[in-house]
Amino acid sequence: MSIKNVAVIGGSGNLGPAVVKALVDTGFTVTVVTRLESKATFSSEVKVQRTDYDSASSLAEALAGQDAVVSTIATAALGQQQKIIEAAVKAGVKRFIPSEFGLNTQKVTGGAAKILGAKLAAQEQLKKAAAENPNFSWTGISTSLFFDWGLKVGSLGFSIKDKTATIFDSGNEPFTGTNLPTIGLAVASVLKNADTTANRYIDVASFVTTQNAILAVFQEETGTKWTVVNKNTSDSLKIADEKLAKGDYSAFGDYLKVELFRDGEGKSAKLEDLANEELGVSFGDLRATVKAVL
Repeated sequence: MSIKNVAVIGGSGNLGPAVVKALVDTGFTVTVVTRLESKATFSSEVKVQRTDYDSASSLAEALAGQDAVVSTIATAALGQQQKIIEAAVKAGVKRFIPSEFGLNTQKVTGGAAKILGAKLAAQEQLKKAAAENPNFSWTGISTSLFFDWGLKVGSLGFSIKDKTATIFDSGNEPFTGTNLPTIGLAVASVLKNADTTANRYIDVASFVTTQNAILAVFQEETGTKWTVVNKNTSDSLKIADEKLAKGDYSAFGDYLKVELFRDGEGKSAKLEDLANEELGVSFGDLRATVKAVL
């Protein structure tokens, strides 16, 4: 399978720019498909197609001639991905990479699975489309946390400004995370290796690490002993369930702590499960990543 023309849906969010850059650098012809009202600007190396995601004809025009579609739209907008998949199949797109980046939804259960229901529905839609259309295929890419971004904004529990670390349970549960540029490289490699990655769900990561390992590097690089706040994931789970019962989907942040940090949870990909070597994607340097965000 030969893929040259690639459309990126939502290329201006947290992840989109890294995916666009990696695709351009790898030699793909890239079109960024963005909303009509978007004011985002993009490199002159890419074509920009402003599109009405709710219009089948607008999507058809945007996806005409594309070999692959990479969806990087945010979780809140995933309801529109169904229409994009339908349009991609009708347009003759060969490969669709859904906005699956994040937790491995093959392993997520309970309330977190309910919140990620649109991702699970998209997977079923893609599998059905591939079964009915021999020239259409998909690849799901799980990256776990956006690691470098999470360190910057504090979503991993580390406040650089206050030099405070929130550690859940023992802090020794291994989990994975992936830097944004590495996610972009993984996407590009999947499309370069289209035949071997067809109709598969794969895991990639920059790191397999622990909360305590990250804290140790932060303390070494800042030369300061950080304040540690200890919390229990059992409390996070209770808070998440109460929020979700009220229809508050911010519960996902609390479920995330349970999925990744609960002692003995074991849901993060193991080193031997990762597709990095197959894709030619290097692992990251934890110390270098910490230095970059300080």
